[in-house]
Amino acid sequence: MKLSKYGYIRVAAAVPRTVVGDPAANGREISRLIREGAGLGVRVMVFPELCVTGYTCADLFHQQALLDAAEAALLDVAKAARGCDMLVAVGMPIKADNQLFNCAVLLHEGHLLAAVPKTFIPNYNEFYEKRWFAGAGARQAETVRLGGQDVCFGENVIIRDKNSQLAVSAEICEDLWAVVPPSSRHVLHGANLILNLSASNETVTKADYRRELIRQQSARCFAGYVYSSAGPGESTTDVVFTGHAVIAASGGIAAESNYASASSVIFADIDIEKLMGDRQKFNSFMAVPDRTEYRVIEIALEDGRDVKESFTVDRHPFIPGDSAEKQDRCREIFRLQSMGLAERMRKTGIKKAVIALSGGLDSTLALLVTAEAVKSLKLPETSIVGITMPGMGTTDRTYQNALTLMRELGITSREISIREACLRHFDDIGHAPDKLDVTYENVQARERTQILFDVANQEGGLVVGTGDLSELALGWCTYNGDHMSHYGVNAGVPKSLVRHLIAWYAGTTENKKVAGALYDILETPISPELLPADEKGDIAQKTEDVVGPYELHDFFLFHTVRNGFAPKKVLKLATLAFDGIYEPAFILRWLEVFYRRFFSQQFKRSCLPDGVKVGSVCLSPRGDWRMPSDASAEAFLAQLKAAAEELKNGSL
Repeated sequence: MKLSKYGYIRVAAAVPRTVVGDPAANGREISRLIREGAGLGVRVMVFPELCVTGYTCADLFHQQALLDAAEAALLDVAKAARGCDMLVAVGMPIKADNQLFNCAVLLHEGHLLAAVPKTFIPNYNEFYEKRWFAGAGARQAETVRLGGQDVCFGENVIIRDKNSQLAVSAEICEDLWAVVPPSSRHVLHGANLILNLSASNETVTKADYRRELIRQQSARCFAGYVYSSAGPGESTTDVVFTGHAVIAASGGIAAESNYASASSVIFADIDIEKLMGDRQKFNSFMAVPDRTEYRVIEIALEDGRDVKESFTVDRHPFIPGDSAEKQDRCREIFRLQSMGLAERMRKTGIKKAVIALSGGLDSTLALLVTAEAVKSLKLPETSIVGITMPGMGTTDRTYQNALTLMRELGITSREISIREACLRHFDDIGHAPDKLDVTYENVQARERTQILFDVANQEGGLVVGTGDLSELALGWCTYNGDHMSHYGVNAGVPKSLVRHLIAWYAGTTENKKVAGALYDILETPISPELLPADEKGDIAQKTEDVVGPYELHDFFLFHTVRNGFAPKKVLKLATLAFDGIYEPAFILRWLEVFYRRFFSQQFKRSCLPDGVKVGSVCLSPRGDWRMPSDASAEAFLAQLKAAAEELKNGSL
């Protein structure tokens, strides 16, 4: 995979085994790790603070022999880096303005680009850096002499790649611990990858605190963050350095290592395109721009060779992979859904809820949520009026499951067949009852909706909508039929997550009959049951045969709406996520269906009933998604067609 083609950059944190006070030896080890990183396809690599000399040199920093050796070692490293096409950051002491600075030196293809001084100098507890180093605030010069050339010198530097959106800045160790870290300013000037050269010693629980600092800074900055701390070889006279290395992106930890006894390298692929898209979307990011003047140095990282991606693509982005986290997430979502409905009933003064029960996934979840809402309002279970409405395609399996749930949950149960009413309506509009077309289906959906609203009028109740987020995305609902309700509790829940919520409830309920019905519902094919059953009485109309697998559409929805990815990237990620499950051509087919339906069905979302948002993707026209109902999908389909050609010739 050519990572840069899809907006990714491979970054690495290297921790060399250090020889304190021997820059030549350290330079050789740094050079070796640079070559190792190049072999892995790394494009940006960061080393620890003062790694050229060793962080624990103490008063040796005032020895000219050490400083001269450090500069010579830096030039050897620069020479070794030629041909690696990698941006590298190494730490070393540098003399400037009659002072000594603790710096990150940035270099590319053997060229020294910039020396970035540390801003915040710690001088407490075990740290005594002010004895040797000045902070960036004491800097006067704009350049510093290194290797016989004038090199950009300052904390206000961004290295920008001409061939991508990559923009890199550096800070050093204590800078991250400050109230306003330099990286917070860097990102306001366009940096999207922060390098931290560190020498943070280890004490009990410090690694946890450090990791959280890195994670949080990457989150609030919508940035990648690559952290490398001093490790093996540093002096243990008073403290221990364990070589903690962390790579984070937008609040997630992509790679981490600690307690190294030898030199080590960790790497990860960071999606720069996603980071920049998030900044654009969450426009409060630039609400208070920084007026500091920055200097931009341009480099050209050439398109990298094909590599095996280091990341895995989550097949189900709406669902946590960790079992315990999944349980917690289901519990939280269920609580949000029920709270939304309970608050609506409380504010309107309505004491009853009316809900259609088909024995399918969506109406089942809606019933469970409604039962929880009614319970929180201290209303009796009979406040829920459940209506089963057998139609032309209702099977005994779904019918019996609906009856079981109503009976076991103790709600008010009503059965109103729609068959005769639909046949009369067919006659009224002159539609042949054996013509199994969209009219045949939608007559049933609208008849059911009419019944629900009329019963709600009778009961003084509120119609609870059952349609889910995936159906809204695809428009797989009948306009002014199941599309309509007083309040849609599933409006923010995609189909793939509906399954997990029901499974979670089945695993936690003490009612074995309810659990049994729920597990059977999970095994039932998804269907609106609007067409007649087969000769065995089983479901003949299966939704996923018509619109495609919901797990694919939920994947497409997440990366299109949440991340704003272009069709080619969505297709590429889908082929990685579903490798071995669906053929690429199969994925391509349903991705085209997704774009066509997503655009053409916006008119249904434009007049969507109220419903609770539970996650990062929502299609409410009053909230997260505003789109013209007559927008064209042609630009997306054209890009998808071009991606299809790349797929065909193997260059995707």
